[in-house]
Parts: sequence; C-alpha cells; structure tokens
Amino acid sequence: MDTLLAVFLGVGLSAACGFRIFFPLFIMSIASISGNLELSQGFEWIATYPALITFGIATLFEILAYYIPWVDNLLDAIATPAAITVGVIVMAAAVGDMNPLLKWTLAVIVGGGIAGTVQGFTGLVRLASSATTGGLGNPVISTMEAGGSFILSILAIFLPIVAFIVVLILMLFAIRKVYSRLFRKKQLISG
Repeated sequence: MDTLLAVFLGVGLSAACGFRIFFPLFIMSIASISGNLELSQGFEWIATYPALITFGIATLFEILAYYIPWVDNLLDAIATPAAITVGVIVMAAAVGDMNPLLKWTLAVIVGGGIAGTVQGFTGLVRLASSATTGGLGNPVISTMEAGGSFILSILAIFLPIVAFIVVLILMLFAIRKVYSRLFRKKQLISG
C-alpha cells in the first residue's frame, strides 16, 4: 500500500508541476524539512534550506511573471519541457524503495506525461484567453493555475488518494474538451 500511495503522491505532484513548475518543489521542500514527506534516496537535496530558499524565490518569480500579459504565453512555451522534466523529478523523488527500472519508467512516463499534459492544456487555455480577451483574462487564468498547483501539491502530500482522483478528473475533463473540439472541427470541415 505504501508504494501505491507514493505513486499517488507522485501523480499529484507531477500534475501540480503542469500548473506551476516550482510550486510543487517548494511545497515538497517544506514538507520534507518539516518531516511530513520522506524523499527517495538521491533526492535528499530537496530537503535542504538552500533548496527551500531557491524554490521559494523561483516560485515567487514564476507566479509574478505569469501576470504580465503576453509574457505568460512566452513562459508557456518554455514551461512545457521544464514541466515535463520537473514532473519526472518529483515522481522519482516521491516513489522510494522500488526497482530502479520501474521507478524511472514510472517517473518518465507517468510523471513527465501528466505534467506535460496538464501544462499543454493550460497553455491552450491561456492561448484561447489571449485570443478572445487580448490577454486581459489571463490574470484570472494565472490565479487559477497557481491556486491549482498549490492545492494539488498540498493534497498530494497529505491526501494522496484524493489528489490522484482530482488528477483523474482533470485528465478526463481535458481529454473530453480536446476531443469535442477536434470532433466538432471535423464535422464543420466535412459538413
């Protein structure tokens, strides 16, 4: 059961990386320093005060930068590969005593995949907001993303099963939205 909870923890934190890259690392650092999270071997550096300070400053700058119109769209282009990378890191840090092949396979496929999917979907939402509101609606999107990253990170650490369920719901919602747009577009072209 501990391994399954660790996977749920990693899934929640990886999805949170799709909303904001540094927030989950900052929350992980706080949780591990305070003794609420045990990190996988090799990731103890996350539980150091220099890492905590670095993640805190990076989180602050990342959140503020997303409130600058059009800079937020540029950040989304950069954030996608970064979110995938950090999604892999947080998943690997979350799952402890596990066969290394299984651990890194889970980290790359599940952690990176979920972080990339969430980041890709939020990037599309921001692009649509920019196109329809000229960027004026983007601060609302930014606030929702930062809040989502914070809440999902906290849920992942303290209620990993709930975080996993939230991620499943988010993924189903995103897949449904993208599929319905593609299907509707296909009908318009053929009809």
